[in-house]
Amino acid sequence: MHHLSAVELAEWLAASESSPGIATSPDRQEPMLLDVREPWEYALCHIAGSLLMPMRTLPTRLNELDAAADIVVICHHGVRSLQVGAFLERQGFRAIYNLSGGVDAWADDVEPAMHKY
Repeated sequence: MHHLSAVELAEWLAASESSPGIATSPDRQEPMLLDVREPWEYALCHIAGSLLMPMRTLPTRLNELDAAADIVVICHHGVRSLQVGAFLERQGFRAIYNLSGGVDAWADDVEPAMHKY
């Protein structure tokens, strides 16, 4: 599992937006943003374009994820996402990134107007 800071993720997403549908490098496609928090948390704040899949629902929803895709796992502070990332790797997912510090770090370092809780 790889670890990504909020700033690194913002740079990755910005590079993807400037070249939609084109890899930012040969081995780095636009990532899937997987938010594993609860619906009430997601309603308060989330990173645009993220998919909500609460941690508890993941085992029954694995078929909705592409095991070959770059997946950035997101939670509030980075603990649940770390657990989910480890679970996904055990299921054969190859390119898992944990957003260190979660949406809290995103709000601090990238999107200061984002609601925090």
